[in-house]
Amino acid sequence: MEETEFQRLKDEVDRYVNGRLRELSERIEESGECGPDVWQELRERGYLRLAAPVEYGGRGLSFTQYLQLLELFSQSHGSIRMVVHVINGVWRPIDFLANEVQRERFVKPLVRGELTVAFTLTEPNAGSGADIETSARKEGDEYVLNGEKWLITFGDTADYLMLYCRMEGTRGYEGTMALLVPRTAPGVEIRLMPPTLGLTGTGHAHILMKDARVPAANLLGDVGQGLASALNGFLDPSRVCVGMTCVGLAQRAFDLAVMRSNERVTFGKPLSQRQVVQTWIAEMATDIEAARQLVMHAGRLKDEGALTPPPASMAKLYALEMLQRVTDKAQQIWGGIGYFKGYEIERIYRDARAQKFEEGTAEIQKAVIAKHILAGR
Repeated sequence: MEETEFQRLKDEVDRYVNGRLRELSERIEESGECGPDVWQELRERGYLRLAAPVEYGGRGLSFTQYLQLLELFSQSHGSIRMVVHVINGVWRPIDFLANEVQRERFVKPLVRGELTVAFTLTEPNAGSGADIETSARKEGDEYVLNGEKWLITFGDTADYLMLYCRMEGTRGYEGTMALLVPRTAPGVEIRLMPPTLGLTGTGHAHILMKDARVPAANLLGDVGQGLASALNGFLDPSRVCVGMTCVGLAQRAFDLAVMRSNERVTFGKPLSQRQVVQTWIAEMATDIEAARQLVMHAGRLKDEGALTPPPASMAKLYALEMLQRVTDKAQQIWGGIGYFKGYEIERIYRDARAQKFEEGTAEIQKAVIAKHILAGR
């Protein structure tokens, strides 16, 4: 998108986040639901197709432009941030392997908002890689699936599951597959998982498959390419995006902390005049900006077609750990009242913990970084 037009869009999103989305955030937290009307409003405003190509029906933002808007959305409610983040990215792993027929059938309708897809990788006994156990076998023009997935965001409502499995009898990366599975396919059972600590209103599913049948035409790419779609098509760019969502949430916590430090008076002085609080504020501001720049560096690599796992994982790792430091200091500045429900800083503190687990824990990111560094020596 041309820069002048993008700046207008960015200003529009900033006003929306600090106006309408503040109201919606309070409603979601009180009701416990981020209902279909919220999705529809975001869709009608064009905010769920920001990063997709114009020829697919998207708005054609560069990745770095999209990251700037994602930072703003992340300063609203956690469930709203999740909708924007997931829906703007889930088309990528499908498009990564799709043929032209599948692109017309799945990718473009997904971008236009005519169907929804849930990224379906994590299992109860397997993480986010070559240890997946859900299996498939070919019978005629169908695949028969057995296994289970859980912690699947929007898996309770999505039209299709972007499901990662493996051919029976294979191990490691060999035989991994990416299949688009209708949520209502025979043999698929969806169980809604309990509410989470934060991200109020975001549904997660536990999915069980017992001899579930899926048309062979729903296989994306070839057998053996599944994890390439998951890792390169989704996880690497999504890790950069999660890094920016950490930056956005930390920025909101910081802004609230600065506001509180000017308002609260103890022993005749505002907190902002206390040297220890000034030190915290300086550390928080520096930490946020360092994370922002690292994430944007990874974003520029993505725009250049040069993003690899290490910078994606570095961006997520540093931003995640920065967010924990900043939210901890921010709540400390708020004091005891910041621990009570009904205050935004309390919600932010809970929402921040969710990002420890999105697209791989800090330990996973460190393993990815170390593996690539050591392989190159």
